[in-house]
Amino acid sequence: MNRAIVPVILMLIFCTLYSGCSTHPNTGKIPLKVVAAGSLLVPFSELESQYEALNPDIDVQVEGHGSIQAIRQVTDLYRKFDVVAVADESLIPDLMYRPSRETGKNFTDWYVPFARNEMVIAYTEKSLYHTEINETNWPEILAKPDVRVGFSNPMLDAAGYRALMVTMLAGDYYGDQTIFPRVIGNHFDPPLVMENSAQGYTVRLPEVPHPSDQHIVIRDGSIFLLSLLAAGGIDYAFEYRSVAEAQNLSYVNLPPEINLASTDYEDWYAKSHVILGFPRFSSIGQERGGRPIVYAMTVPSDATHPDEGQKFLQFVLGHEKIGERGWPASL
Repeated sequence: MNRAIVPVILMLIFCTLYSGCSTHPNTGKIPLKVVAAGSLLVPFSELESQYEALNPDIDVQVEGHGSIQAIRQVTDLYRKFDVVAVADESLIPDLMYRPSRETGKNFTDWYVPFARNEMVIAYTEKSLYHTEINETNWPEILAKPDVRVGFSNPMLDAAGYRALMVTMLAGDYYGDQTIFPRVIGNHFDPPLVMENSAQGYTVRLPEVPHPSDQHIVIRDGSIFLLSLLAAGGIDYAFEYRSVAEAQNLSYVNLPPEINLASTDYEDWYAKSHVILGFPRFSSIGQERGGRPIVYAMTVPSDATHPDEGQKFLQFVLGHEKIGERGWPASL
């Protein structure tokens, strides 16, 4: 399998989309069911229209969730999907290369990486200290007691545990190991503690992370923070660069040593670890390790329409552009 990685996704994100949406009526056509990371909803919606125009007998039905929650639709709830697309390629082997109790076969045995992204800190003109924040001082700004910071739930969404990784890695990069507790860890009940070992840094999450004050705001997916950011309900959000650019948000470019984008810093990223608090994940992906951001797709082994799933996957891989910005997606 070609594991090459293509340039950064440039995707349009529309903040009124919500988790679990599906608005297709019963048309009598072959339903092609796709479960995708929330950051893929709008580009996949554009592909849906184009694919259906080329295949009038197909009704593409796209449903969005955080990446972990998207996979759990298949592995925990046993819902039938023809394509799974997530924002972290490592989730597929960790959570899906295992047998289904219904069929005895692995949920899947393969995946295809297809695009990249990076983490940024998004903000607006309503954000406190927005005229002061920059690549150097953002930890101090985000740690201020009157600032509200948002990120997605790391138990459900890859962008959430990546927000924790960025903040952990920042401690080494800026030479200040108080960054994680001041920006994030101390604002949970119980506090999230960054453990230091020879392997790097580790944060262990409880099964239900609870912010202890108004400094931290969590939503199920990173795109669901956008309305809060626009309304001034939060000042800053850990987001994918694609989301910030598509929404014309201002954002802080993070150094490549911490933005989880560059293959040149794979070893550096690997120093950060997040342990998810789901007991049932103890042997199948409870630990998420820092690595460059790569999106991936697969067709589950129990897909209702596996051939159509494969055709749609190939259509996504071979598509030259999505929207006005363009999306280089071929391997």
